[in-house]
Amino acid sequence: MITGHEVWNQSVSQDMGVRKIGEKEVFTFLHMRNNFYEILEDTVQRFPDKTAFCDNWSRSYTYREFQILVDSMAATLEALGVRKGSHVGLLLHNSIEFCASFYAVCKLGAVTVPFPSKYRRTEIRSLIDKADLSYLLCAEKFREWVCDYEQKGIFICYSENEEEGFGFRHLELKEGKPGGGRGELTDEVILMFTSGTTSESKGVVLKNYNIIHAVIIYQRLCQVTSEDKTIIPVPIYHITGLIALLGLFVYTGGTVYLYRRYDARQILQCIKENNITFMHGSPTVFGLLMDFKEAYPKLPSIRTLLCGSSYMPVEKMKQLHGWMPSMKLMTVFGMTETSSPGTLFPYDAATSIYPSSSGRPIPGMELKIVDENGKEVETGQVGIVFVRGANVLEYYYNMQTDLITEDGWLNTGDMGYVNEDSYVFFVDRKKDMINRGGEKIWCTDVEDELLALEGIRDAAVVGIPSEKYGEVAAAIVVCEKGCFEKEEDIRQALGQKMARYKIPERILFVEEIPKTPGLKVDKKYIRTLFK
Repeated sequence: MITGHEVWNQSVSQDMGVRKIGEKEVFTFLHMRNNFYEILEDTVQRFPDKTAFCDNWSRSYTYREFQILVDSMAATLEALGVRKGSHVGLLLHNSIEFCASFYAVCKLGAVTVPFPSKYRRTEIRSLIDKADLSYLLCAEKFREWVCDYEQKGIFICYSENEEEGFGFRHLELKEGKPGGGRGELTDEVILMFTSGTTSESKGVVLKNYNIIHAVIIYQRLCQVTSEDKTIIPVPIYHITGLIALLGLFVYTGGTVYLYRRYDARQILQCIKENNITFMHGSPTVFGLLMDFKEAYPKLPSIRTLLCGSSYMPVEKMKQLHGWMPSMKLMTVFGMTETSSPGTLFPYDAATSIYPSSSGRPIPGMELKIVDENGKEVETGQVGIVFVRGANVLEYYYNMQTDLITEDGWLNTGDMGYVNEDSYVFFVDRKKDMINRGGEKIWCTDVEDELLALEGIRDAAVVGIPSEKYGEVAAAIVVCEKGCFEKEEDIRQALGQKMARYKIPERILFVEEIPKTPGLKVDKKYIRTLFK
């Protein structure tokens, strides 16, 4: 077992210790605010006239102006009946409307339920049906999808004409008074549904102490300051956007640029024009940016990139670092269930001796690797990754599960190992591991070797059924023009680098790797391509 605060510099955890929060004892900060609204108040006191946000239409808002919006939204929602503990859904884009609504709900001590604006109608409705909503704040675009819920007792407010001004201004917002945040550390603050099909989605319940711990840890380990500027290049309703970018930057007093849709060129132009210093995204996000690196050969303002949500192949990591050699690339493993951060690389991963590692467990979290019987394995041996700590959820919403043990350990569903220096290596999701006649194949290993071949731009590996072996590896690849026109050419190239049983038995050539709405590789769909 690795205890997070023991493997980081002592200065990071100097004001941390074991404290009882509710019925749970956790290693966390001995002094911290009760909720995100109180954190906003502190930042307004320090930086009232500093730019907090710049929106999709280049409108800027200072921290004082943002708090006025939050207070007005909170007063309006309270007048509509929102109370402590009420479930308030947000079906909004990356926008100032989302940010102000989230902090207003936090102020009232209610629970925010963020919905993916990229989902289809049936998926959204399935999640709404699970969420026990009393209120829904919704972009005008989705009116036809949700309007009938008003007849079922859900009060709906629509954000309208956002390009002309604040989308909820038509509600004749009440004048709110500053102060009076009601959430306590033990209160539920976010109910977020995990990715996957809606029938499989789990409702993750996060409390104030979970997300505040996560934000402070990010600030310390990444050394984010009020001088930093960021773009939210991922959906803001994801845990990364909500905690690791929005929450983090409001805590530090930095500046956030909001764009409704992901557009690589627009993001690169913003980095260049506004001297963006910090970004947190997925390998897909950064891969799409690299498609335009010739048009933006130098981006000297970038200081730190955090890369998470899925595995970042070492070859791509090196290419990214070659493009921006002065930045620090910190890989991170996290889940909705860990309030975003779980493990974090302490320095530049691309130039380290462990580039494929996701770092070390954060202070306040413990991690262990166990076998199928729950027994801890030896150092270097692959097993199932379990975590527990101040940032880890206590329970799922309306769901009994054996994923959380009685003593608080969460089964992440990931396979990995720990080396002698306490660095964690994730080799695959347990469900994605390929068992070829008893031989284990980790998809990430094969993907790394494919991407190291000159001429292959992108690749994804999955397991497909085999009468002989039960399961074998298969791959889809995106190639440069004129490279690797036959499957056998790729297999021969791989034969010089890896064991024969790991080499994909089928290879499909595609123009792009299929992605989920959250920009993760869609392995479930990829498997259907081989049927």
